[in-house]
Amino acid sequence: MLYITLLCDNGMSTSMMVQRMEKCAKERGLETDIAAISVKAMKERMAHTDVLLLGPQVRYLLSKMKAEYEPAGIAVADIPPMDYGRMNGESVLDLALKLSKERENS
Repeated sequence: MLYITLLCDNGMSTSMMVQRMEKCAKERGLETDIAAISVKAMKERMAHTDVLLLGPQVRYLLSKMKAEYEPAGIAVADIPPMDYGRMNGESVLDLALKLSKERENS
């Protein structure tokens, strides 16, 4: 099971992205747990996060999130604005899978 967390200001605006990613994961037969949460809720979700992806509205927190969560083994990146704007769930899922694989190989 791959646990993917999408971070945004209040956990609401990334809900559509989660749905699109879940659809792609299901079509591929992948076991995933994908959630959209607020920055404040991240500490509670940390135990259930392999990959943390930041939405455009919180990408300014990228270096802080990397410093805080990468030492705990969580891969952290921002969602490319073009993919977010187009709600390209397949591309964002591919990013999460790539980051997960890189995390496992390091």
